[in-house]
Amino acid sequence: MSSYEFPFNERIRTLLRLEDLFSKILLHVEAGHQHSHHSALISLLQMLDIIDRADLKMDLVQELDRQRLTMQNLRGNPVISEKVLDNILKEIGACSTALRSDNAKLGQHLRENEWLMSIKQRAGILGGVCQFDLPSYHHWLNLDQAQRKIDFDRWLKHLRPMYDAIKTILHILRGSGISTKYHVDNGFFQQMIGGAKPAQMLRIEVSDKYPCFPEVSANKYAINVRFFELDFVQKPKQCEHELDFTMTLCNL
Repeated sequence: MSSYEFPFNERIRTLLRLEDLFSKILLHVEAGHQHSHHSALISLLQMLDIIDRADLKMDLVQELDRQRLTMQNLRGNPVISEKVLDNILKEIGACSTALRSDNAKLGQHLRENEWLMSIKQRAGILGGVCQFDLPSYHHWLNLDQAQRKIDFDRWLKHLRPMYDAIKTILHILRGSGISTKYHVDNGFFQQMIGGAKPAQMLRIEVSDKYPCFPEVSANKYAINVRFFELDFVQKPKQCEHELDFTMTLCNL
């Protein structure tokens, strides 16, 4: 089963991008190879660019506070597990405390690292981080794997609270909707949007037996989903056969 997520606003897009980059960084750091650590560092510098575009820390803290209040109001609800509620409240509290405990701007410790910023400047040039461009970076990549991991731990230390907060918020978002199964005959689906509270993200799950993928366009009135087939050579074309899929509208 393949799952696709389509954010409906820039705020959720930012959280999804940061979650994706951070998870890739952790994966590449753990792999340990020089090329893996190069990929991890480039992703780290890309993540720094995203963080620079908004006051992300304040936004995360405010959202965590809002979710904590919402969760607390669920106490006594017979359909809500008190144990699950306690766990999520504890998780929210830990994330909020960790973010508030660091007064520095997110990523500030990276921006003050002149060596990393020199790599970031060269990384914006195609092929700009070759050994003849940045001999110091080539030297670092040839250090012992354990030493490079220590450096990554130091660089990521102040960003982990952000990642934990993003994971918590997106976990709540992903679990907020009700999944509904749909059937289409010609690769196109449309649904009108109603209700006072607009959805913030759409999740679509498609069985791997269907050789297609969805693309979504939406406005405040309707959601349009088109399923395309990919032959890896020509431009994707819209599916012409029947298929079933599951769709979930998510909202915080």
